Amino acid sequence: MGKLTILALRIVIALALAGSLVVQVVMMPLVWVDLEGTPDWGRASLVAIVVLGILTLQISAVCVWQLLTMVRRGSVFSQAAFRHVDIVIGAIAAASVLMFLLAVLLAPGDMAPGLVGLICGASLVIAGVALIVLVLRMLLVQAVARETEAQHLRSELNEVI
Repeated sequence: MGKLTILALRIVIALALAGSLVVQVVMMPLVWVDLEGTPDWGRASLVAIVVLGILTLQISAVCVWQLLTMVRRGSVFSQAAFRHVDIVIGAIAAASVLMFLLAVLLAPGDMAPGLVGLICGASLVIAGVALIVLVLRMLLVQAVARETEAQHLRSELNEVI
């Protein structure tokens, strides 16, 4: 991956993190005030789900930033990368569950059933993204195994020479 690509992705991640912090700190209190007529449990649940959903995005962004650092250093094909990838998988799975909880929260109210169905579908799509990242993790496992084998063969070759 080129330096320009890494820089561009880091800029996008930094902007996304800054924007998500603004949403959490500025917008969510305003949403809380706008939901004043809603029952307290629904109001608190809705705001908590949105804040936690944003948190899953922030966690994923930080882990991707760490993986980009490993790519830049040439150490991404190591055991240390698995921790970051596992956290990303967990964060995406948590986002899927939160999206489904949002649908459950909205279902008994005046929300259109089609919209609740769309939110459930979005939850399913997010779970699919977690599965895609899991497949990519399996590819990383294979790449790390090949890298380890290549290093072993290089060391044996150096001994022979």
